[in-house]
Amino acid sequence: MALLQLNNLQKNFATQRAVNDISLTIEQGQIFGLLGPNGAGKTTLIRMITGIFYPDQGEIIFDGRPFDPINDVAYIGYMPEERGLYKKMKIGEQTLYLAQLKGLGKAEATRKIKEWFVRFNMESWWNKKVEDLSKGMSQKLQFVTTVLHEPKLIILDEPFSGLDPVNADLIKEEIHNLARKGATVIFSTHRMEQVEEICDHIALVNKGEKILDGTVQQVKQDFKENLFRINFSNSVLPEHLAIHLFDVKEKKDNSLILQRNEGFSNNDIIQYFINKGLGIESFNEILPSLHEIFIRLVQDTPTARQFEKTN
Repeated sequence: MALLQLNNLQKNFATQRAVNDISLTIEQGQIFGLLGPNGAGKTTLIRMITGIFYPDQGEIIFDGRPFDPINDVAYIGYMPEERGLYKKMKIGEQTLYLAQLKGLGKAEATRKIKEWFVRFNMESWWNKKVEDLSKGMSQKLQFVTTVLHEPKLIILDEPFSGLDPVNADLIKEEIHNLARKGATVIFSTHRMEQVEEICDHIALVNKGEKILDGTVQQVKQDFKENLFRINFSNSVLPEHLAIHLFDVKEKKDNSLILQRNEGFSNNDIIQYFINKGLGIESFNEILPSLHEIFIRLVQDTPTARQFEKTN
C-alpha cells in the first residue's frame, strides 16, 4: 500500500520552475532514496511533501487521502540538512519541548526520550546545551527528535553528515528497525554507497524532472554493460583470446574482466574457455554502482543550476 503518492507535481518561483511534472509512489515501510545533484529540485519537492510549500499543480496523496498540511504534518518527521536546534537550550528540555509540539504528553515524551538516550548512549547529555555538542553529537540528537513521536513518514536529508563510522552504523540500524515497524523513510543524500546499503527504491531528479525511478537492483540491471569477471584455476592465460565473443577490458595472470559482445551468451563464453582447457573458478557479472549511474546521467549538469524559465 502506498503511504505517499505524488501526482504530476509542479512548483514555480516567479518565472522560475523548480519542479516540473514529477510523480512518485512510495510504499509503506519502504526506504526510498531521493537523489539528485545540487539544484535538482529535491529540497523543493521535500518542502511540498512537508507542507512548507504548496504545489502550483498536481496533488499529494498521503495515507490514502489528499494531503492536509495542517493535520498530516503530525505524522511526518523531517530532519533537514541544515540543523534546526536551539543552541542555548538544554538538550533534555529541548527534546521534551519538540516532542510535546508533536502531540506527545509530558510523561510519555519523557519516557521515550530516556529510552532513545540510553539506546544512543546520550544519558549524560540531558543538561548539556546544543552549542556544546560536536556536529556528530548534534546529528544524533536531531535524529532522535525527528523519530521520537513515531511518525508514519520520516524524511532524512544527509543524516550521516559528521558521524563517525560507529554512530553511522547505529543510525543505519535504527532506520532499518523503523522501516520494519512500518515507518516509511525518504532518504536524501549525495553519498551513493549509503544509498546502496540502505535503500529499497530510488528516484533520481535532475533539472526539476524525474529521470530515473525503480528498485536499486532493477536500476543496476537496466544500466549493466555485459561486463564479467572470470577467475581461472590456470596460473597463466593464453596470449591470444577470441575477440568475436568478447572484448578484454583487463587481464591478469589468472583472471579477466571482459565485455560480452552482442549476439553471444554467457554459455558461449564459458564453453570457449572450456575448449581452451582453462578451468573456471568463478564467473560473475559486474553491475554498475549507483555512483557510476548517477555520474553517467548528470555529468553535464552544473553543480548549481539556474532554474529554467517557464512559459
